[in-house]
Amino acid sequence: MDINIKDLKKKVQTVLGPIDKSDIGITLSHEHCLCDVTCGFNIPREASKKRIAYEKVNINNVGYIRYHVLDNYDNLLLLDEVLAIEELMNFKYCGGKTIVDATNIGIGRDPIALKKISLATGLNIIMGSGYYVEESIDKEKINKMTEEEIAKEIIDEIYNGVENTNICPGIIGEVGCFYPIRESEKKILRGAGIAQVETGAPLVVHPGRSEEAPLEIIKILKEVKADLTHTTICHIDRTVFESKNRYKIADSGCYLEYDLWGEEGYYPESLSVTDVLNDTQRISQIKDLASHGYLKQILISHDICYKCRYKMHGGHGYDHIMSNAVPAMRRREFSKEMIDDLLLNNPKEFFSFK
Repeated sequence: MDINIKDLKKKVQTVLGPIDKSDIGITLSHEHCLCDVTCGFNIPREASKKRIAYEKVNINNVGYIRYHVLDNYDNLLLLDEVLAIEELMNFKYCGGKTIVDATNIGIGRDPIALKKISLATGLNIIMGSGYYVEESIDKEKINKMTEEEIAKEIIDEIYNGVENTNICPGIIGEVGCFYPIRESEKKILRGAGIAQVETGAPLVVHPGRSEEAPLEIIKILKEVKADLTHTTICHIDRTVFESKNRYKIADSGCYLEYDLWGEEGYYPESLSVTDVLNDTQRISQIKDLASHGYLKQILISHDICYKCRYKMHGGHGYDHIMSNAVPAMRRREFSKEMIDDLLLNNPKEFFSFK
Protein backbone atom coordinates (compact mmCIF):
# COMPACT_ATOMS: atom_id res chain seq x y z
CA MET A 1 0.00 0.00 0.00
CA ASP A 2 1.74 3.16 -1.21
CA ILE A 3 0.47 6.30 0.50
CA ASN A 4 1.05 9.65 -1.16
CA ILE A 5 2.45 12.31 1.16
CA LYS A 6 -0.50 14.60 0.43
CA ASP A 7 -2.90 11.89 1.58
CA LEU A 8 -1.65 12.22 5.18
CA LYS A 9 -1.55 15.99 5.53
CA LYS A 10 -3.96 17.04 8.31
CA LYS A 11 -4.85 13.36 8.77
CA VAL A 12 -4.33 11.09 11.79
CA GLN A 13 -2.91 7.71 10.80
CA THR A 14 -4.41 4.79 12.74
CA VAL A 15 -3.78 1.06 12.42
CA LEU A 16 -6.99 0.88 10.37
CA GLY A 17 -5.86 3.69 8.08
CA PRO A 18 -5.90 7.51 8.00
CA ILE A 19 -8.82 9.42 9.52
CA ASP A 20 -9.69 13.10 9.52
CA LYS A 21 -8.23 14.86 12.53
CA SER A 22 -11.72 16.01 13.52
CA ASP A 23 -12.59 12.35 14.19
CA ILE A 24 -9.89 11.77 16.81
CA GLY A 25 -12.17 12.53 19.79
CA ILE A 26 -11.05 12.20 23.41
CA THR A 27 -7.48 10.93 23.24
CA LEU A 28 -4.97 9.31 25.56
CA SER A 29 -1.70 10.62 24.17
CA HIS A 30 0.72 7.97 25.45
CA GLU A 31 -0.25 4.41 26.35
CA HIS A 32 0.76 0.79 25.69
CA CYS A 33 -1.95 -1.70 24.72
CA LEU A 34 0.60 -4.52 24.53
CA CYS A 35 4.30 -4.34 25.34
CA ASP A 36 7.36 -6.09 26.70
CA VAL A 37 9.53 -3.77 28.79
CA THR A 38 11.58 -6.54 30.40
CA CYS A 39 14.63 -4.70 29.07
CA GLY A 40 14.26 -2.71 32.30
CA PHE A 41 13.92 -5.73 34.61
CA ASN A 42 15.97 -5.29 37.77
CA ILE A 43 17.04 -8.59 39.36
CA PRO A 44 17.16 -8.00 43.12
CA ARG A 45 20.18 -9.26 45.07
CA GLU A 46 18.26 -10.25 48.20
CA ALA A 47 16.84 -13.79 48.33
CA SER A 48 13.36 -12.84 49.56
CA LYS A 49 13.02 -10.16 46.90
CA LYS A 50 14.16 -12.61 44.22
CA ARG A 51 11.19 -14.79 45.16
CA ILE A 52 8.81 -11.90 44.45
CA ALA A 53 10.72 -11.02 41.29
CA TYR A 54 9.60 -14.22 39.58
CA GLU A 55 6.04 -14.47 40.93
CA LYS A 56 3.01 -13.63 38.83
CA VAL A 57 1.39 -10.33 39.77
CA ASN A 58 -1.32 -11.13 42.33
CA ILE A 59 -3.27 -9.57 45.19
CA ASN A 60 -0.60 -10.53 47.73
CA ASN A 61 2.34 -8.87 46.00
CA VAL A 62 0.82 -6.04 43.96
CA GLY A 63 1.21 -3.51 46.78
CA TYR A 64 4.96 -4.17 46.86
CA ILE A 65 5.21 -4.17 43.07
CA ARG A 66 3.56 -0.75 42.77
CA TYR A 67 6.62 0.74 44.48
CA HIS A 68 9.14 -1.59 42.85
CA VAL A 69 7.70 -1.86 39.35
CA LEU A 70 10.91 -3.05 37.69
CA ASP A 71 11.62 -5.74 40.29
CA ASN A 72 8.94 -8.16 39.05
CA TYR A 73 9.34 -9.77 35.62
CA ASP A 74 5.65 -10.53 35.05
CA ASN A 75 4.72 -6.92 35.80
CA LEU A 76 6.68 -5.81 32.72
CA LEU A 77 4.71 -7.96 30.26
CA LEU A 78 1.40 -6.87 28.71
CA LEU A 79 0.87 -9.72 26.24
CA ASP A 80 -2.80 -10.71 26.49
CA GLU A 81 -4.97 -9.26 23.69
CA VAL A 82 -8.24 -10.30 25.35
CA LEU A 83 -7.28 -8.70 28.65
CA ALA A 84 -6.06 -5.56 26.84
CA ILE A 85 -9.47 -5.24 25.18
CA GLU A 86 -11.24 -5.60 28.53
CA GLU A 87 -9.03 -2.98 30.18
CA LEU A 88 -9.22 -0.51 27.27
CA MET A 89 -13.02 -0.71 27.17
CA ASN A 90 -13.08 1.14 30.51
CA PHE A 91 -11.73 4.18 28.64
CA LYS A 92 -14.30 3.80 25.87
CA TYR A 93 -17.17 3.57 28.39
CA CYS A 94 -16.11 7.01 29.64
CA GLY A 95 -16.32 8.55 26.18
CA GLY A 96 -12.79 7.84 24.99
CA LYS A 97 -12.14 7.45 21.28
CA THR A 98 -8.39 7.29 20.53
CA ILE A 99 -5.37 5.57 22.08
CA VAL A 100 -1.82 6.50 21.09
CA ASP A 101 0.22 3.30 21.52
CA ALA A 102 3.85 4.36 21.97
CA THR A 103 5.23 0.81 21.75
CA ASN A 104 7.89 0.57 19.06
CA ILE A 105 10.71 -1.71 17.88
CA GLY A 106 12.38 -3.53 20.76
CA ILE A 107 9.54 -3.46 23.29
CA GLY A 108 7.06 -5.78 21.62
CA ARG A 109 5.33 -3.74 18.93
CA ASP A 110 2.59 -5.92 17.41
CA PRO A 111 0.76 -4.29 14.46
CA ILE A 112 -1.62 -7.20 13.79
CA ALA A 113 -2.65 -7.43 17.45
CA LEU A 114 -3.22 -3.66 17.58
CA LYS A 115 -5.47 -3.91 14.55
CA LYS A 116 -7.46 -6.69 16.23
CA ILE A 117 -7.77 -4.64 19.41
CA SER A 118 -8.93 -1.60 17.44
CA LEU A 119 -11.58 -3.65 15.63
CA ALA A 120 -12.76 -5.29 18.86
CA THR A 121 -12.99 -2.08 20.91
CA GLY A 122 -13.98 0.42 18.22
CA LEU A 123 -11.15 2.67 19.42
CA ASN A 124 -8.78 4.44 17.06
CA ILE A 125 -5.26 3.20 17.78
CA ILE A 126 -2.19 5.12 16.62
CA MET A 127 0.93 2.94 16.42
CA GLY A 128 4.56 3.89 17.08
CA SER A 129 7.73 3.54 15.00
CA GLY A 130 11.48 3.88 15.52
CA TYR A 131 13.43 2.58 18.51
CA TYR A 132 13.35 2.75 22.31
CA VAL A 133 16.33 3.02 24.71
CA GLU A 134 19.67 1.29 24.10
CA GLU A 135 18.86 -1.64 26.41
CA SER A 136 15.99 -2.68 24.12
CA ILE A 137 17.63 -2.40 20.71
CA ASP A 138 19.75 -4.66 18.53
CA LYS A 139 22.95 -2.67 18.97
CA GLU A 140 24.80 -4.58 16.25
CA LYS A 141 22.09 -3.63 13.76
CA ILE A 142 22.00 0.02 14.82
CA ASN A 143 25.80 0.31 14.79
CA LYS A 144 25.78 -0.74 11.13
CA MET A 145 23.08 1.74 10.15
CA THR A 146 23.49 5.42 9.34
CA GLU A 147 21.08 8.11 10.55
CA GLU A 148 19.74 8.31 7.02
CA GLU A 149 19.10 4.55 6.94
CA ILE A 150 17.21 4.73 10.22
CA ALA A 151 15.17 7.59 8.81
CA LYS A 152 14.46 5.63 5.62
CA GLU A 153 13.22 2.65 7.64
CA ILE A 154 10.78 4.86 9.57
CA ILE A 155 9.63 6.68 6.42
CA ASP A 156 8.97 3.40 4.62
CA GLU A 157 6.86 2.12 7.53
CA ILE A 158 4.80 5.31 7.64
CA TYR A 159 4.01 5.23 3.93
CA ASN A 160 3.98 1.49 3.19
CA GLY A 161 3.37 -0.24 6.52
CA VAL A 162 5.34 -2.42 8.90
CA GLU A 163 6.94 -5.38 7.13
CA ASN A 164 4.42 -7.96 5.85
CA THR A 165 1.40 -6.22 7.41
CA ASN A 166 0.46 -3.05 5.46
CA ILE A 167 -0.30 -1.54 8.89
CA CYS A 168 1.22 1.92 9.19
CA PRO A 169 2.52 3.85 12.23
CA GLY A 170 1.01 7.23 13.00
CA ILE A 171 3.80 8.57 15.22
CA ILE A 172 7.57 8.40 15.33
CA GLY A 173 8.30 7.17 18.82
CA GLU A 174 8.48 6.81 21.59
CA VAL A 175 12.12 7.42 20.72
CA GLY A 176 14.08 6.37 23.82
CA CYS A 177 16.90 8.44 25.32
CA PHE A 178 19.01 7.91 28.44
CA TYR A 179 20.84 10.77 30.18
CA PRO A 180 23.47 11.55 29.16
CA ILE A 181 22.27 10.27 25.80
CA ARG A 182 24.29 7.33 24.42
CA GLU A 183 25.73 7.39 20.89
CA SER A 184 23.29 4.76 19.60
CA GLU A 185 20.36 6.75 20.98
CA LYS A 186 21.72 9.98 19.52
CA LYS A 187 21.90 8.31 16.09
CA ILE A 188 18.34 7.01 16.45
CA LEU A 189 17.06 10.41 17.60
CA ARG A 190 18.69 12.18 14.67
CA GLY A 191 17.28 9.58 12.27
CA ALA A 192 13.83 10.10 13.79
CA GLY A 193 14.16 13.86 13.32
CA ILE A 194 15.12 13.40 9.67
CA ALA A 195 12.10 11.11 9.15
CA GLN A 196 9.83 13.67 10.77
CA VAL A 197 11.01 16.40 8.39
CA GLU A 198 10.32 14.11 5.43
CA THR A 199 6.90 12.80 6.50
CA GLY A 200 5.35 15.50 8.69
CA ALA A 201 4.65 12.84 11.33
CA PRO A 202 4.36 13.71 15.03
CA LEU A 203 7.56 12.93 16.98
CA VAL A 204 7.34 11.50 20.53
CA VAL A 205 10.54 11.44 22.63
CA HIS A 206 11.23 9.67 25.94
CA PRO A 207 13.85 11.69 27.88
CA GLY A 208 16.39 10.47 30.41
CA ARG A 209 15.82 11.24 34.08
CA SER A 210 17.42 14.66 34.36
CA GLU A 211 16.28 18.26 34.28
CA GLU A 212 18.74 18.74 31.44
CA ALA A 213 17.62 15.76 29.35
CA PRO A 214 14.81 17.50 27.39
CA LEU A 215 17.07 20.44 26.55
CA GLU A 216 19.78 18.07 25.32
CA ILE A 217 17.20 16.34 23.10
CA ILE A 218 15.97 19.65 21.73
CA LYS A 219 19.53 20.68 20.85
CA ILE A 220 20.10 17.45 18.89
CA LEU A 221 16.78 17.75 17.05
CA LYS A 222 17.62 21.30 16.04
CA GLU A 223 20.77 19.98 14.34
CA VAL A 224 18.63 17.99 11.88
CA LYS A 225 16.06 20.79 11.57
CA ALA A 226 13.27 18.76 13.14
CA ASP A 227 9.94 20.52 13.65
CA LEU A 228 9.89 21.18 17.39
CA THR A 229 6.29 22.40 17.19
CA HIS A 230 5.41 18.84 16.15
CA THR A 231 7.51 17.18 18.88
CA THR A 232 6.47 16.19 22.39
CA ILE A 233 8.75 15.54 25.34
CA CYS A 234 7.27 12.67 27.37
CA HIS A 235 7.23 12.09 31.13
CA ILE A 236 7.45 15.72 32.22
CA ASP A 237 5.95 14.64 35.55
CA ARG A 238 9.04 12.58 36.51
CA THR A 239 11.65 14.66 34.73
CA VAL A 240 11.24 18.44 34.92
CA PHE A 241 10.70 19.89 38.39
CA GLU A 242 11.87 23.47 37.88
CA SER A 243 9.32 25.76 36.29
CA LYS A 244 12.00 27.69 34.37
CA ASN A 245 12.93 24.48 32.52
CA ARG A 246 9.30 23.74 31.66
CA TYR A 247 9.05 27.23 30.18
CA LYS A 248 12.25 26.67 28.17
CA ILE A 249 10.83 23.48 26.67
CA ALA A 250 7.58 25.23 25.78
CA ASP A 251 9.43 28.25 24.37
CA SER A 252 11.27 25.90 21.99
CA GLY A 253 7.87 25.02 20.49
CA CYS A 254 7.71 21.49 21.93
CA TYR A 255 4.67 20.00 23.60
CA LEU A 256 4.98 18.92 27.24
CA GLU A 257 3.49 15.50 27.96
CA TYR A 258 2.17 14.78 31.45
CA ASP A 259 1.67 11.07 30.91
CA LEU A 260 1.94 9.39 34.31
CA TRP A 261 -1.49 10.28 35.72
CA GLY A 262 -2.35 7.93 38.55
CA GLU A 263 1.31 7.38 39.47
CA GLU A 264 2.86 9.17 42.42
CA GLY A 265 5.62 8.98 45.02
CA TYR A 266 9.22 7.98 44.41
CA TYR A 267 10.58 6.47 41.21
CA PRO A 268 12.04 2.92 41.27
CA GLU A 269 15.28 3.17 43.24
CA SER A 270 17.01 0.85 40.78
CA LEU A 271 16.69 3.61 38.16
CA SER A 272 17.38 6.83 40.02
CA VAL A 273 16.47 8.93 43.03
CA THR A 274 13.56 10.76 41.41
CA ASP A 275 10.19 11.88 42.69
CA VAL A 276 6.97 11.49 40.74
CA LEU A 277 4.22 14.10 41.03
CA ASN A 278 0.80 13.22 42.32
CA ASP A 279 -2.27 14.24 40.33
CA THR A 280 -2.90 17.36 42.39
CA GLN A 281 0.63 18.54 41.63
CA ARG A 282 0.12 17.76 37.93
CA ILE A 283 -2.99 19.91 37.95
CA SER A 284 -1.10 22.71 39.68
CA GLN A 285 1.74 22.64 37.15
CA ILE A 286 -0.67 22.60 34.21
CA LYS A 287 -2.54 25.59 35.68
CA ASP A 288 0.78 27.41 35.96
CA LEU A 289 1.71 26.59 32.37
CA ALA A 290 -1.74 27.72 31.24
CA SER A 291 -1.30 31.03 33.06
CA HIS A 292 1.90 31.58 31.05
CA GLY A 293 0.16 30.88 27.74
CA TYR A 294 1.31 27.29 27.19
CA LEU A 295 -1.97 25.35 27.58
CA LYS A 296 -2.14 24.53 23.86
CA GLN A 297 1.20 22.68 24.18
CA ILE A 298 0.17 20.13 26.81
CA LEU A 299 -0.78 16.46 26.29
CA ILE A 300 -1.98 14.08 29.02
CA SER A 301 -2.09 10.29 29.47
CA HIS A 302 -1.24 7.39 31.84
CA ASP A 303 1.62 5.51 30.08
CA ILE A 304 0.27 2.17 31.29
CA CYS A 305 2.97 -0.43 30.62
CA TYR A 306 2.84 -2.42 33.89
CA LYS A 307 0.30 -5.04 34.98
CA CYS A 308 0.00 -3.50 38.45
CA ARG A 309 -1.82 -0.54 36.89
CA TYR A 310 -4.57 -2.72 35.38
CA LYS A 311 -7.98 -2.60 37.04
CA MET A 312 -7.94 -6.38 37.37
CA HIS A 313 -4.99 -5.95 39.77
CA GLY A 314 -6.54 -3.08 41.69
CA GLY A 315 -4.91 -0.37 39.59
CA HIS A 316 -6.48 2.82 38.27
CA GLY A 317 -6.82 1.66 34.65
CA TYR A 318 -7.06 3.52 31.34
CA ASP A 319 -10.15 5.47 32.46
CA HIS A 320 -8.43 7.15 35.43
CA ILE A 321 -8.08 10.56 33.77
CA MET A 322 -11.72 10.58 32.70
CA SER A 323 -13.09 9.08 35.93
CA ASN A 324 -10.91 10.82 38.50
CA ALA A 325 -8.58 13.49 37.12
CA VAL A 326 -11.11 15.46 35.07
CA PRO A 327 -13.52 15.86 38.03
CA ALA A 328 -10.52 16.97 40.13
CA MET A 329 -9.65 19.54 37.46
CA ARG A 330 -13.20 20.90 37.54
CA ARG A 331 -13.05 21.26 41.32
CA ARG A 332 -9.84 23.25 40.85
CA GLU A 333 -11.40 25.75 38.47
CA PHE A 334 -10.43 24.26 35.13
CA SER A 335 -12.93 25.55 32.58
CA LYS A 336 -14.62 23.31 30.02
CA GLU A 337 -12.45 24.97 27.37
CA MET A 338 -9.26 24.07 29.24
CA ILE A 339 -10.31 20.44 29.65
CA ASP A 340 -11.36 20.26 25.99
CA ASP A 341 -7.90 21.49 24.98
CA LEU A 342 -6.20 18.75 27.03
CA LEU A 343 -8.46 15.90 25.90
CA LEU A 344 -9.54 16.92 22.39
CA ASN A 345 -8.00 19.96 20.76
CA ASN A 346 -4.32 19.54 21.59
CA PRO A 347 -4.21 15.86 20.54
CA LYS A 348 -6.16 16.69 17.37
CA GLU A 349 -3.52 19.20 16.32
CA PHE A 350 -0.47 17.26 17.51
CA PHE A 351 -1.27 13.81 16.13
CA SER A 352 -2.26 15.00 12.65
CA PHE A 353 0.40 15.03 9.95
CA LYS A 354 1.74 18.37 8.72
